[in-house]
Amino acid sequence: MRSPVSYIIRNQKIYAQNEIIENGFIKIEGGIISSIGEMENLQSDDGFVDISLPKGSSVMPGMIDVHIHGVNGADTMDATTDALDTMTMTLPKEGTTSFLATTMTESKEKIEKALINTGEYIDAQKEAGKAEILGIHLEGPFINSGKAGAQPLDHIAEPCVETYQKWQKASRNHIKLVTLAPELDQEHELIQHLKQNGIVASAGHSNATYDQMCEAIDKGVRHVTHLFNQMSGFHHREPGIVGAAFNRKELMVELIADGIHVRPEAVEVAFHQLTDERMILITDSMRAKCLKNGQYDLGGQMVTVRDGMALLDEDTLAGSVLEMNSAFKNIQKFTGCSIQEAIKITSENPARQLGIFDRKGSIDSGKDADLVIMDEQMNVVMTICKGEIAYVRGDGSE
Repeated sequence: MRSPVSYIIRNQKIYAQNEIIENGFIKIEGGIISSIGEMENLQSDDGFVDISLPKGSSVMPGMIDVHIHGVNGADTMDATTDALDTMTMTLPKEGTTSFLATTMTESKEKIEKALINTGEYIDAQKEAGKAEILGIHLEGPFINSGKAGAQPLDHIAEPCVETYQKWQKASRNHIKLVTLAPELDQEHELIQHLKQNGIVASAGHSNATYDQMCEAIDKGVRHVTHLFNQMSGFHHREPGIVGAAFNRKELMVELIADGIHVRPEAVEVAFHQLTDERMILITDSMRAKCLKNGQYDLGGQMVTVRDGMALLDEDTLAGSVLEMNSAFKNIQKFTGCSIQEAIKITSENPARQLGIFDRKGSIDSGKDADLVIMDEQMNVVMTICKGEIAYVRGDGSE
């Protein structure tokens, strides 16, 4: 493996961890941010290669997607190295520098095969210049059949500690987040096991009541999977999971900000309730992202993609084709939030939830050089993953 280049970004607006630097520099050495600051404080730059950027660009922390199944024809459940290569090489185009490879409800054999493949891939990751797989999001099969959505009904299973332990071992201990229906984990055995082992337990694909959610939160649930979608909704006499997501401050809450899964006005309501302290934007995208309208496989089912919508049938959404940079723009459009708030819910919050804020999720000295450079219209100009340029707009790779 070749030695990483030492780069310098200069004369740019930088959204650093604790401040906005209007005219600053970033030094990158060995894949790490070695220093940042105002241009007037830049001293020696000998040995650094300049990264040329368009005027009016802004440098922001790379985005982290904790819920993504696939992109550009590839899916985590394909259980191949080629599929994961496609994901890690494609995602920087949308500003994503790291992510959780997400599984879905299929046969136990297929899930285990995907876990083995992804675990081996994660352990072999050494090459910079690609989006990093931070771990695995196990979505299903421990879900409620009444809220399955596009998850195949035939393979839904009761929450089981033994099954989870087997899968965690198969993944080489890379499962970091588990979506389950809390009401089916009646003794909270799996939820408590996840908490005790530092794994994020998330409520999703669930028909839990508000009281059942509160019990599960008290036992260790700390996350909500794609708010509003395939869960018990808010009613004034039964607030459901949505009510718990709004009320219980222990929870970090995912949301798909494509304007399709959740209409813009509901996104705005959610943002006002959660604020940038507890919201995490995700894509929940499937293999059809970046591809043309047509039919694509999802968990052995045919999904029709048409004009930005992925449908299992006329009424059932089947994941999304949303890109993270679009979610970043949409949340500002739908809610009027600031760029800093949008950064927090696409970078900082997911990093904090996964316990990796010491190395990712913001621009600060000593952290991984995971950076996305955007133009004045918030379009991705360049993405840097661990100090290596992973994507440049207009370089012919689009």
